[in-house]
Amino acid sequence: MNKLEKLLRENEFEIDSLSLQNFEDYRALLVETNKSLNLTSITEETEVNYKHFLDSILPLKFFDIPKNSTMIDIGTGAGLPGLPIKFVRDDIKVTLMDSLNKRIKFLDTVIGELNLSNIEAIHGRAEEMGRNLNYREQYDFAISRAVSRLNTLLEYTLPFVKVGGYFISMKGPSGREEYEEAKSAIEILGGKLEKIIDYKLDYEDSERSLLIIKKIKNTNKKYPRAGGKPKSKPL
Repeated sequence: MNKLEKLLRENEFEIDSLSLQNFEDYRALLVETNKSLNLTSITEETEVNYKHFLDSILPLKFFDIPKNSTMIDIGTGAGLPGLPIKFVRDDIKVTLMDSLNKRIKFLDTVIGELNLSNIEAIHGRAEEMGRNLNYREQYDFAISRAVSRLNTLLEYTLPFVKVGGYFISMKGPSGREEYEEAKSAIEILGGKLEKIIDYKLDYEDSERSLLIIKKIKNTNKKYPRAGGKPKSKPL
């Protein structure tokens, strides 16, 4: 049993040989591509195992995602958390979205090299794609990791979620503080906080929190706003 398999099993993830191979092939592509394209500052094996792989899939341990759900990973960057989630839960139909086309080309390479199905990488800005009817309110789940403050992030993400679906915001120790400043945005955009889950990543005693926000009504058509307003003038 290699280090990654041992780590995942210790955290109650049962994975088969294909899933494990996907993690290792993705790691190799990530490290190699990172030499010419800045995808991540984390490339050492143990750090990747904890800070990228385990960290990305821990939401699956703490929150139930039904079989065959649809999920969009907004601001996915190098494919995190979307790709590790796909490796562990192949039934989930995943969309990886990022505003930098170089990253999308890398993700397309990963998808092709690993022969993944029911997953796509799309190039676009959340402010624009959230108004596109092909994507707006089309997903059971939206997820985002290390993108921006919650009061800004909500305007980028909730427009993609169906009524009855959820936005899962992956945060560090500032999660509860960010929730307090985002209460108005949650309500305006049609959401309601269901729960906050605090936990630790078993590496350098890193504190984490998941903010689970349920979509209870349609988002007003004027959101997301264009021109960088979600960031410059958060709701």
